[in-house]
Amino acid sequence: MTLAWKLVIDSTDPHAQAGFWAEALGYLVEDNSALVEQLLAAGAVPEAITVRAHGRRAWRDLAAARHPDDPFEETSGTGLGRRLLFQRVPEPKTVKNRLHIDVHTAPGQRDEEAARLVGLGARILRSVEEPGGSWLVLSDPELNEFCVQ
Repeated sequence: MTLAWKLVIDSTDPHAQAGFWAEALGYLVEDNSALVEQLLAAGAVPEAITVRAHGRRAWRDLAAARHPDDPFEETSGTGLGRRLLFQRVPEPKTVKNRLHIDVHTAPGQRDEEAARLVGLGARILRSVEEPGGSWLVLSDPELNEFCVQ
């Protein structure tokens, strides 16, 4: 049996995080607007739990970035493959991640890719040089660490 999964990341601004990671990875910000609009029109959800983000109606407390080649539900816009889901939490990040994303670049492109990510809002935290390899540790706009190799 194969299990489906998504990586869920706590966030103070899920829409900004989904936008950053979609740009960083070449993903798409999920478009849930058709479902949101349908539920609003039916009176099934209050407008207070929605916002306008990325030019469309969205859930206030959830936003996702999905791989553009993976399947998704037409009615909800929810990705069914590689997906990062950001959920709003009230507290900011305070400790080191226990799980992180590694971004792999083409040979010789690490520094150029790191510079692109910094242009999107990431910060370079440190360079790691070990006998088994080298990489850069960066943080996303909400200070979640990730590595660029």
